[in-house]
Amino acid sequence: MSEENAKTPVPLELHDLTVSYHKRPVLWGVDVEVTAGQLVGVIGPNGAGKSTLIKAAMGMLPLNSGWVKVFGEPVEKNLQRVGYVPQRESVDWDFPVSVMDVVLMGRYGHLGLFKRPAKSDREKARECLEKVKMLPYADRQISNLSGGQQQRVFLARALAQESDLYFMDEPFAGVDAATETAIVAILQELRKQGKTLLVVHHDLTTAREYFDSLLLLNMRVVAFGPTKAIFNQELLQRTYGGRLTILSEVAEAVGSKAD
Repeated sequence: MSEENAKTPVPLELHDLTVSYHKRPVLWGVDVEVTAGQLVGVIGPNGAGKSTLIKAAMGMLPLNSGWVKVFGEPVEKNLQRVGYVPQRESVDWDFPVSVMDVVLMGRYGHLGLFKRPAKSDREKARECLEKVKMLPYADRQISNLSGGQQQRVFLARALAQESDLYFMDEPFAGVDAATETAIVAILQELRKQGKTLLVVHHDLTTAREYFDSLLLLNMRVVAFGPTKAIFNQELLQRTYGGRLTILSEVAEAVGSKAD
């Protein structure tokens, strides 16, 4: 390890990570080290353990083996430096809460015990809503928004956390083209600020365009590295196997588009 790296803890380290559901392994022996300022796409087939990886990294799931370090310490010691955008399907959208209330939840890590959000917290929440073009909806109930609007609100909540490491679980799923473009712009802005992002993504046709690094996952890590080196037919075929019959066509099409 270099002297510089010794002084600056790595944002995320996963070592020998194994996680099971009902005694059935979902992740097996995962070793990943993500350095600062990376925008990483996590891709793989359904059931590959992508969401499990994020939840395990955040301490939301018990580990069968291995360990997680966030900025050089156990994740529970640095949760205030971690932002999270869950899958939309995992959220109870009928819960009676306004858009502003949801975004203010992102400020709780900056508040002392039992303290209520201050004026500065509300100003930060408004600023984040403005970034995702949702400020006019601040007083609306979250259940009364479209899918794309709901996703923008949860992105604003993550921005309000002012985190250094972000986990996002399929933030592009079910959103319109305008929302997808807005999300990509925000991800790139966060990366330019030196933030580190792991984003679960399912669309191979945009993976090469959106991410500077890719983590190919199918229970185990198939490959992890710069997108230009990782996004190729051989590694994608190893990741997806026979589940994606048009894989070679996708890889060639995206590859030629990037050339």
